[in-house]
Amino acid sequence: MGSNEPVSKPFPSKESITPFWRTELHELDDHRTTEELPESCDILIIGAGYAGITAAYHLLCNEETAPSAKPSVVLLEARQACSGATGRNGGHLRPSVYSRLTKWIKKYGLEAAEELAKFEFDHIRAVADVVKKEKIDCDFKLSRSFDIHTEPEVAAAAKKDYLELKKAGIAKTTIDDIVFTDGDDAEQVSGVKGCVACVETSAGQVWPYKLMMGLLSRAVSQGLNLQTHTPCTSITPSPITAGKWIATTPRGTITASKTIIATNGYTSALLPEYSTKIYPAKGICCRIVCPPSFTPPKLSSTYVLRLGNGSGDYLIQREDGSIIVGGARPNYISNTSSWLSNTDDSTLIPNAASYFDTYMQDNFAGWEESGAYVERIWTGIMGYNADENPSVGEVPGRDGMFVAAGFEGHGMPVIFLTMKGVAEMVGRGKRFEETGIPRMYKTTRERLESDYNVLVRGEGK
Repeated sequence: MGSNEPVSKPFPSKESITPFWRTELHELDDHRTTEELPESCDILIIGAGYAGITAAYHLLCNEETAPSAKPSVVLLEARQACSGATGRNGGHLRPSVYSRLTKWIKKYGLEAAEELAKFEFDHIRAVADVVKKEKIDCDFKLSRSFDIHTEPEVAAAAKKDYLELKKAGIAKTTIDDIVFTDGDDAEQVSGVKGCVACVETSAGQVWPYKLMMGLLSRAVSQGLNLQTHTPCTSITPSPITAGKWIATTPRGTITASKTIIATNGYTSALLPEYSTKIYPAKGICCRIVCPPSFTPPKLSSTYVLRLGNGSGDYLIQREDGSIIVGGARPNYISNTSSWLSNTDDSTLIPNAASYFDTYMQDNFAGWEESGAYVERIWTGIMGYNADENPSVGEVPGRDGMFVAAGFEGHGMPVIFLTMKGVAEMVGRGKRFEETGIPRMYKTTRERLESDYNVLVRGEGK
């Protein structure tokens, strides 16, 4: 798979397909707090997506993490606010624990695996709490979610893992939350044709753009200087003041005491040491609607559908009955150049666009005569990792430079609390180990120098 050559300067494309989530734009979408770029600041954040926005929120608005003396914080964004992967995802706040827990235990040990399981599970309540606290209108709701299996052998392995974890009392809160249904009942319970087992867990769903813009608005009200359409093209040590960093943009430079790189799949454009560690990865998502003459059946849960051939489609139903669904991996995964190290979200992925044409009719009972069709389809650029874990913390060899990137298309149930921890490191001087961020996320010299690469050599698969 792929190439082991470093990714060459992955910057966001200038144009992009408009996703459904960005059809109702916020007043801060193209905002610049000041006409001119500030010459300096205490903390510079690069990237106004989920990670960058929540970093600003925790630094300026969260009394649990904000520094005692309010810092000056500047947030740079290459395009519009929340125009990258966060504004293009599936709107799914869904921990993915049981299916990966056994692998984590074997690779990282029981304690580290349980730590990560709890971290993801805790995000459901954390996001629910901040939506309520800040009164953000973002269609957030708690739900249950089905993990659908259609292959008997895969389903049997999943059940074996589940029963062994439950018997051993491992990650008890997360595992006790699971309802496992298989056999003849699975298809009826899930509503998915050909389902041989379904694993039900707690989850949530949200309008991601509105959630982010709500948090961004709060941060701006507390002094955040937001500068959209201001791409950072390089970042270098200050030749004048030791420990400070100079970010270069087309509009000038800005000097910062501390910097947070929150650019996900684009990270190696500014931090070349991550060029064989974090790769841009293009994904596809769509909105499906029915003709006015048909009332869509109400789905009881959100879904991840494992339909064979390596699929792992993700799906939610909105209150208006429309469906947001993404994935389509079987149609493009073998054509590596169409998605890996690809930063063009202005075009669709060849062969993937037709995947969803009759998706609901083909897979869901009661939708056969729905006439459901793809009303809008788009792409987004995620950050995939050589070792399958995000890179978080102070960048080795770069004092005062922090990174939080490479969230594997799974940022919704890990980023909010990750950035809470990053804010504590940056604003309060805490050590990584004091923040509650899973230990396997820590960016280290050892990870940077490792030859392990699941993306280009298929290791660990």
